[in-house]
Amino acid sequence: MPPPPPRSLRHQVIAIYKELLYLGREYPLGYGYFRPRLHKAFKAKAGERDADKIRQGLRQAEYVKKGTRN
Repeated sequence: MPPPPPRSLRHQVIAIYKELLYLGREYPLGYGYFRPRLHKAFKAKAGERDADKIRQGLRQAEYVKKGTRN
């Protein structure tokens, strides 16, 4: 079993999840549509242990965050 990723990555993942949840309140299709999909996307990668793949997921989340602000 690979070693766990650094704690700082865990904190970053939780922070971006909370930011996206907050931004999802203003999603055009509604929070009820946005939240389950966000949860499913994060849960699908919850077991990821590779730090590089986690960073890639964080970059993807930042991209989504920028798209929801428009």
